[in-house]
Amino acid sequence: MGKEQGKAFFYNGSWYHRTKILRDDFSVRYSKKGGFATEKEALENNALMEAEFEAKRKALSVKNRTNITLVDYLAYWFYQVEVPRISSSTRMVWGIVFTDILKPHITDIKLAHCTVEYYDTLLETVSAYSQSAGNKAREFLYNALKTAVNDGYLQSNPIESTKPYPREKPKITILSKAELKKLMVEISKSNWLLEVMLALFCGLRKGEIYGLKFSDFDTEKETVKIQRQVTQEYHFNAEGKRIGQKPSEKPPKTENSYRTLRVPTVIIAELDNRRKLIEANKEKMGDAYIDNDYICCQKNGESSSMSAINIALNKACKKSGVRQVSVHSFRHIYATVLLESGVPLAKISALLGHSSIHTTFEYYCEVIDERENIKTYIDETFSVGEEQDDV
Repeated sequence: MGKEQGKAFFYNGSWYHRTKILRDDFSVRYSKKGGFATEKEALENNALMEAEFEAKRKALSVKNRTNITLVDYLAYWFYQVEVPRISSSTRMVWGIVFTDILKPHITDIKLAHCTVEYYDTLLETVSAYSQSAGNKAREFLYNALKTAVNDGYLQSNPIESTKPYPREKPKITILSKAELKKLMVEISKSNWLLEVMLALFCGLRKGEIYGLKFSDFDTEKETVKIQRQVTQEYHFNAEGKRIGQKPSEKPPKTENSYRTLRVPTVIIAELDNRRKLIEANKEKMGDAYIDNDYICCQKNGESSSMSAINIALNKACKKSGVRQVSVHSFRHIYATVLLESGVPLAKISALLGHSSIHTTFEYYCEVIDERENIKTYIDETFSVGEEQDDV
């Protein structure tokens, strides 16, 4: 047996690489090809087969561009092009957008015959499905038809000229100091105090908290490295139906999410309490304990359920009589406190691990003093080449 190394892997005495072959009906057959003496040979053959795949896809695109229907092309794009390269959670969202929102309303029309007016009517119809349906359906169509342009089906992407459906801004609940104090008293009675403090005092995402290990902390320097996340992994059968789910370790959300943060002393103290609790569980369970070094885990060491922390928060909110919040709300409170304390937006963006400062501004612009000249603020803060303080 061997271990995969990128596109090539060693197995039973020789090098292999994954293959995909495009059939004339646009379906894809996946397999592997072996017998190579070196990794380099396997990678070179893989590159040749990928080039053949792309060449055939473009040839078939030209051959069928006047005959293929919109729904058939969207099915091809989603299942054959998009699914292999996206995460399971994104696959689930796109699956709902295609099968439940778009597909039932698409007429038997050729892809080449679809006009901007047709797509506008389609999007207006599906936007009634939910508040975000119009936005997600338009995003799905835009990405699919962008590929259609690249493959020669269309001369231009008609979705660019359709009516936009802006994404609804997330509702941010900011608890008052009195509410926060009452909630923290209640949380301290549960097993989730450390996780809540990491969200509130460090602005961490839920997945980042779940992915933290004791080895990520430097207790002497009082810092923590964010270098992974744990998210819900969905499993599907051959028909695309979801058949299961479980937490799965993955890289951070964006490249900027890799960061080292200073940690308040109170968190280091609570981390020590958590370490003692886990050591006691290890001793009690012996060989049955699954040691992944997670700070947030079940009694047997396995990652906690992704919904567990918010369930605990809901109970704490009800008992303490404060407004309902999720663990992500503490991230918003953290950012808001920094803004109100005069911390530069560029610094806050780095601390939060946002993909760009524009993301931070989109979420928190309403918190910025209304007397601020927003245009000047953006021009000055987003200026190219501006140096940012170290995190």
